[in-house]
Amino acid sequence: MKAAALRDELQAHPVRWLAGGLCALALLVAGCSSAPKIGEAVPSGHTESGQASFYGNEFHGRKTANGERFDQGKLTAAHRTLPFGTRLKVTNTQTGKSVTVRVNDRGPFVKSRVIDLSSSAFKTIASLNAGVVPVRIQVID
Repeated sequence: MKAAALRDELQAHPVRWLAGGLCALALLVAGCSSAPKIGEAVPSGHTESGQASFYGNEFHGRKTANGERFDQGKLTAAHRTLPFGTRLKVTNTQTGKSVTVRVNDRGPFVKSRVIDLSSSAFKTIASLNAGVVPVRIQVID
């Protein structure tokens, strides 16, 4: 677009150009956020709070995101961003019961949840009938 045509367009539609500029600025600012990237190291002691659920039986034996077979009997978990192998202390905030798990998968894929646990891990902190419980997760190592 030539300079004269661009100037005419800007004068004819200033609100459209302003809105476009504000959208570009918002995208730039959002892109500069400091959320941890998938697999980025998180310091020991880092905590998060939210809801925990557990894997259904249909996932037993399937491959997890890190390539190992999922085993309902092991104390493992899925987290959206923490590196595979990270050990977490997961505490049910209603009962105070806790379990130590190892991250070996990605998820959960429900926005309100922060972690998916194997059924063995979930049973350590709550009844499977509860389905979802409030938890605090803390990075151990």
